[in-house]
Amino acid sequence: MKVLIISGTNHKGSSYNIGRIVAEKLASAEQISEVFLPRDFDEFCCGCTSCFVKGEEQCPHYAKLKPITELIDASDVIIMTSPVYVYHATGQMKALLDHYGWRWMSHRPDERMFGKQAVVVATAAGAGVKSTMKDMADSCFYWGIPKTYRLGKAVRAVNWESVSPKMKASIDSKAGGIAKKILRRHGKVPVSIGTRAFFKLMSLMQRNGWNKADVDYWKAKGWTGRKRPWR
Repeated sequence: MKVLIISGTNHKGSSYNIGRIVAEKLASAEQISEVFLPRDFDEFCCGCTSCFVKGEEQCPHYAKLKPITELIDASDVIIMTSPVYVYHATGQMKALLDHYGWRWMSHRPDERMFGKQAVVVATAAGAGVKSTMKDMADSCFYWGIPKTYRLGKAVRAVNWESVSPKMKASIDSKAGGIAKKILRRHGKVPVSIGTRAFFKLMSLMQRNGWNKADVDYWKAKGWTGRKRPWR
C-alpha cells in the first residue's frame, strides 16, 4: 500500500506527527511519501482559468505541481494534515488545493480517485478542528475519493513534545481504528450514495456542458452514458 502525507506546514508539529502515526500503521517507511507546504509547492492560483478551459498542462505552475500530482495518482491513501489557522487550514494547504479545481467532479476527475481512501488530520490548542478538516475533506470528496476519515484533536499544546501522554495514547487508539478500516477496505472501497448521486448529476450536465474541455473529456470516458469510473 502506498501512502502520501501532504503536510500543511514545513515543520513536523502535532498534525504531521498524527498523520505519520496513521501512515506507519498502514505501510512500511519505503511506501510512505511526504510533501511539505510551502517547501514543495509555494505558488498561489492566479485565477487565469487556463486549467479549466485549455487543460491542466496550461497552468503556469504545472511543472511545479506535476511531481505532487504524480504522487497523488500513485498513492492508495492520501493523508492531509494541517494545524488550525484562524479556524481553517493553512494558506499553503489551501493554495495547493486551489490548483486542483480542474480535478473536481464538476470538471475532469481522474478515475483512479474513486478507488482511493483519504484521511484529514487537524490539530489546535483549542477550537477549530472541524472547520479545518472540512477545508481538506471537501476537495477529497469532489476529487471523487469515496471514503475520507477525519482525525481532529484539540491537543491543548503548541507543539508535539508538549502533548500529554494520555492525549497521545488517545490519538494512537483512534489512528489505529482508522487504519484498520482502511486496510479492510483496501482494493474494494465502497462508493457512497453521495458520490454516486453527485457524479450522476455531473454526467447529465456534461452532456451539453458550457466548457468544451470538460464535455470532451466526459464523453471520451463514456461517463455521459452508463459507464462509471468505479466499475
